Amino acid sequence: MRLELGRIKITDVQFGDTTKVVNGTLYVNEQEIVNLIMEDEHIKSVKVELAKPGEETRITPVKDVIEPRAKVEGQGGIFPGVMNKVTTVGTGRTHVLSGAAVVTCGKIVGFQEGIIDMSGPGAEYTPFSKTCNVCLVIEPVEGLKQPEYEAAARMAGLKAANFIGKAGMSVQPDEVEVYETKPLLESIQEYPNLPKVGYVYMLQTQGLLHDTYVYGVDAKKIVPTILYPTEIMDGAILSGNCVSACDKNTTYHHQNNPIIHDLYARHGKDINFVGVIITNENVYLADKERSSDWTAKLCRFLGLDGAIVSQEGFGNPDTDLIMNCKKIENQGVKTVIVTDEYAGRDGASQSLADADPKADAVVTGGNANEVIVLPPMKKIIGMLDYTDKIAGGFDGSLRPDGSIEAEIQVITGATNELGFNKMSATSF
Repeated sequence: MRLELGRIKITDVQFGDTTKVVNGTLYVNEQEIVNLIMEDEHIKSVKVELAKPGEETRITPVKDVIEPRAKVEGQGGIFPGVMNKVTTVGTGRTHVLSGAAVVTCGKIVGFQEGIIDMSGPGAEYTPFSKTCNVCLVIEPVEGLKQPEYEAAARMAGLKAANFIGKAGMSVQPDEVEVYETKPLLESIQEYPNLPKVGYVYMLQTQGLLHDTYVYGVDAKKIVPTILYPTEIMDGAILSGNCVSACDKNTTYHHQNNPIIHDLYARHGKDINFVGVIITNENVYLADKERSSDWTAKLCRFLGLDGAIVSQEGFGNPDTDLIMNCKKIENQGVKTVIVTDEYAGRDGASQSLADADPKADAVVTGGNANEVIVLPPMKKIIGMLDYTDKIAGGFDGSLRPDGSIEAEIQVITGATNELGFNKMSATSF
């Protein structure tokens, strides 16, 4: 599959009479967005607010972040199986509003939601302090159950991103990146002397607001399978989970997976990047055994020499991570695992809930238990009254002056296993 990504660089966002892109500025028609979101009877109200890099603004509680994109050429549409028909994507041309993001926030769904600071020390831990954010502050109707609220908020973000992304369809991109993965036999013939490397992409699928979707299907219902990397760039994988903010893969993370981009950068040079194996992180032991068995089998089937394995979440999924690592290594395939750590505030506790000698090449996203103080901000998008209850917070986290003392796991993307601010693992 061959995909062109036309990147339209967004450096500012403003409200305007029409939703459009002019000279790097994204103009958003607020009422059009409100009308679109309010089509859902589960939503009582939605407020559209803007947040820009460097501002003294705090966005919370964050549910998801989505990058606006639109298909210009090729089959299918962005977010297949959800916003468009279930047609295989990953070919043709896609325009990206690079530097823009849609952020869903508002009344808390569960205790594992996050914070984005647009300036200050917290901004250094999240990639979303650098994006021009269109924020949807969503209020659900009274009595709405948590799963239905999560679904309504998720769909609101996807609708808004899909709508805004179309503003870039006729805009000339600032740059065009080309990504191509050929069928396996062709790829091997093209680079017969390079080591064959694959990416094992673990998806959070523990249920109870901890789900991920593949072409619209809840990934806990799938068995491990193979995707072209370019399918993921076109929105084939979507976030539907409220796992701890620091290591949750938002939809934006999936769209811009840096491990995939790093592997492409080295493809044809010192590795042969042959594709992606997606697998899940279910809660029952039988499911873990099945998925890790299939994952290892697919690594062997592809004839891989090496595999990068990234995890989403922590605790229970540590078992899936180590199972995958051991079984892939037992197939004669070298592995590098990418994870974060929960090593206690002093860093002295065991970092992972499981371990094995075969996991001897590890890239860490950092210790999520490290404590940080976030200074007060002039503007709050969303609300602060839940701060002491979220994962990483504690009684007294929210101080009277509006500052927050908490573990860095409260920050969206802070120690994320995909590591936007860290080097990906591509050596074996």
